[in-house]
Amino acid sequence: MPDTHHAHRSDGPPEAGVEHTFRNIPGATVETRRQMLVKVCWMLLWMIYLAYPVRDLLTGGHSVAGAVCGWLALAGYVAGYVTLVVFRSMAGMRPRTCRALVAVMVVIAVATTFSLGSAFLTLFTYASVAVAIIAPARFALAAIGAMAGLTAVVGVADGVPAGDILTIALTAFLAGAAMTGLQRLVATMRELREARAAVAHLAASEERLRLARDLHDLLGHSLSLITLKSELAGRFMDAGKDGAARAQVADIEKVARQSLVDVREAVTGFRRPTLPVELAAARTALAAAQVALEAAPELVDAWPGLAAEESAALAWALREAITNVVRHGEGATVCTVTADERWEGDGERFAVLEIADDGAGPGKAAPGNGLSGLDERLALVGGRLETGPGARGRGFRLRALVPLRTVALPASP
Repeated sequence: MPDTHHAHRSDGPPEAGVEHTFRNIPGATVETRRQMLVKVCWMLLWMIYLAYPVRDLLTGGHSVAGAVCGWLALAGYVAGYVTLVVFRSMAGMRPRTCRALVAVMVVIAVATTFSLGSAFLTLFTYASVAVAIIAPARFALAAIGAMAGLTAVVGVADGVPAGDILTIALTAFLAGAAMTGLQRLVATMRELREARAAVAHLAASEERLRLARDLHDLLGHSLSLITLKSELAGRFMDAGKDGAARAQVADIEKVARQSLVDVREAVTGFRRPTLPVELAAARTALAAAQVALEAAPELVDAWPGLAAEESAALAWALREAITNVVRHGEGATVCTVTADERWEGDGERFAVLEIADDGAGPGKAAPGNGLSGLDERLALVGGRLETGPGARGRGFRLRALVPLRTVALPASP
């Protein structure tokens, strides 16, 4: 009701202090004036039921004292409702204060209905919403039902027609139930955001651990051998055996050079992912984020003769796109990966890798460092990056194109 959904998509981590846009995430703390304005505007859409008590105060023929008391009571009621809805997630709003506000709202609704007329019976709709906000999830429906029952009892006691009582009581119950559903949706979205952040963090940690293991395995033996030979060279020099010392120094040089080659190869392998490996990693990451991956089995061998640089660029594009889905694909349930080929107007053939999800889309966020870096990486091999909304305007689509310049495959024995 008072909250609205924000489709956040950027290329940096949302937990790193990225400024929220004009929209506000459901259940998020109000941090800026824009967010406050948006939340209040959404809440004002549900103030239509106040038309009945306002019209009664204007045209109901009440005395001056009664009208003044009615306006004051209505103003206090609205102030309590706004305070509860807008500021309940902010620091310092204790549960005891929230319960006190709801109690005051119920008292005002009962008192104004009996003293000023049945038009004020509609205030119970907002009281039901307030009860749904503060009630624990397991007691929410029972509390809303009790509020609807109180609405019916007060209406009967005030002599309101049965049809009107039924309509108002049902409206109060449905409004409270809708708020209960929204509260559960907010909790689910918060857990999903935390889970996606955890998945992204674990993926990055796993990559760092893998590289650390590779470097440890590569350098552990080499550095131990260099240390041992350095000690031997020192002993030979002390003993005056210059020839033997020079031999040890030559061995140290060979081991150091080979270690440098091994490190370069390890780092090169780390920076050049392959499509089969990235596709397997994408399946695991998306499954952890509860997003289904749809990819044809032949995708892993779509371009068997593609040059190493172009193939690595496509693998980087797949990794970046999957990371974007996992971290920023709000509401995504399916991610589709397809491979194709395209002939350009100048006769050049391109390999096309497309990744699309069915989430909320990119919103108004500008491309971040990840997409910018991917664009530069593709440009280095003569390719390019295309991004935009997915099919029928839903989700986010990333398309990476690289020239299809194949290399000769080794002959079969």
